[in-house]
Amino acid sequence: MLFSSITFLYFFLPLTLLLYGVVPKQVKNLILFVMSCIFYAWGEPVYLFLMLIQIVIVYGLTLIMEKKRETKTGKVMYVLAVLIPFASLFFFKYFSFLLGEVLGVIGSSVKTLVVDLPLIGKTDLLKITLPIGISFYTFQLVSYVVDVWRRECVAQRSVLKLATYITMFPQLIAGPIVRYRGMDKELDAREVSSKDYTDGIVRFVIGLGKKVLIANVLGEIVQELADISGNSIVLAWMYAIAVTLQIYFDFSGYSDMAIGLGAMFGFSFPENFNYPLISGSLTEFWRRWHMSLGSWFRDYVYIPLGGNRTSTVKWIRNILVVWMLTGVWHGAGWNFIVWGLFFGVMLLIEKFIAMGILAVKERGAVAGDKTAMHFAGHGVKYCLRHIYVIVAIVFSFLIFNGANLSEGWQDINNLWSAPVRTDELSLFMLRNRAGILFVGAVGATPLPKYLWEKAVQGLGKGASMLLIRLIQLVFTAILLLLCTAYLIDGSFNPFLYFRF
Repeated sequence: MLFSSITFLYFFLPLTLLLYGVVPKQVKNLILFVMSCIFYAWGEPVYLFLMLIQIVIVYGLTLIMEKKRETKTGKVMYVLAVLIPFASLFFFKYFSFLLGEVLGVIGSSVKTLVVDLPLIGKTDLLKITLPIGISFYTFQLVSYVVDVWRRECVAQRSVLKLATYITMFPQLIAGPIVRYRGMDKELDAREVSSKDYTDGIVRFVIGLGKKVLIANVLGEIVQELADISGNSIVLAWMYAIAVTLQIYFDFSGYSDMAIGLGAMFGFSFPENFNYPLISGSLTEFWRRWHMSLGSWFRDYVYIPLGGNRTSTVKWIRNILVVWMLTGVWHGAGWNFIVWGLFFGVMLLIEKFIAMGILAVKERGAVAGDKTAMHFAGHGVKYCLRHIYVIVAIVFSFLIFNGANLSEGWQDINNLWSAPVRTDELSLFMLRNRAGILFVGAVGATPLPKYLWEKAVQGLGKGASMLLIRLIQLVFTAILLLLCTAYLIDGSFNPFLYFRF
């Protein structure tokens, strides 16, 4: 079941909110858990049991681990509680890919290999179905175990509360990655004010609009241009920009919907996107893009490896390991690995350049030489940095979006090798598709939010807060109606997370 579906919007969500609102506080977690299980089982009933079994196992192992922390038994429980979720993730997400690579090397045919697996039945090894959301709930299970081991939180005594945290449908299949230590108190007691509820509705509908009215429309353009982007350099760049904007609005739209839904149920989910496409460096980009994933790798991989408080060689190793794992987390394929390592190498280059510039500035300051401070005006420097960042992001997402590495490289190659011409097809696509590309480009900046805030400030001088809220809700209702009309009228509603 997708957030951006009529079934969810007009049947599942209203029923869940109604049941959640009328039951006593003591039963709210149970209602949320049951409805989350129904939500997940709607598309994958078999894999619901896989997730629930892992939750029960981790619940029991963590309780034993906490009680016998100083003993060998406690350490064994810790290792098992971390290893079991990762083993499940490895099997379903990476086993087929690695097996295919090994068999490819030794020249064996995978077509004759058939396996009888209890969860997926009899199928080709290279067609093991990926459970939806397994990458997200695996990271949440592991972070829970590690935080308890580090004494940053106490092991949950109620299996229902732990299961509610893991299975909670707003963030189950598309994030953000929510830490247990940020939700443990809310699982015990939470209140939803009328402001929180209405803010949650507004945030959800804004995310829905980003997904349905922008990402889906951009997805249609991507499909249109996929086979013809090599016909001209205009089409190649239109395709690249459409791919980049579609990925951004799809991912950030789902995060907005999840945060809004969380607020409706009394939970504060972390922000996941902060206008990453306005960044002046790739380092800044990754402080703004998929922030919950970046912080997870920082706290559970980068810092335990030593972070930057080690030798230069080990620091380089730490960054490359983190970014290779970031790529692998997104998918089993060489294009994802290359995508992750691309960012790792680029971030290292940025850091070394930044250190070199700092050293030059320090020497210039000592000598009284201000040449380094006068390289160019701040506006020019920002524009140059921003162009570099956008080009790098576009290249990276063409790799990311490709079905394989060769397809991604071909899309990048088209950006400079496609014929430099403006034929009838290119002009037609420009006339009919430039509008949505412009809307996407503007919508990826803080400008719409800034204009709204300025309008509110203007209204605030002569209008009550109630009137402002009423105007906001009217706009929200109109946006919801537009999304509904699109979903009823069209059948194109892709879900990028099925790949991850």
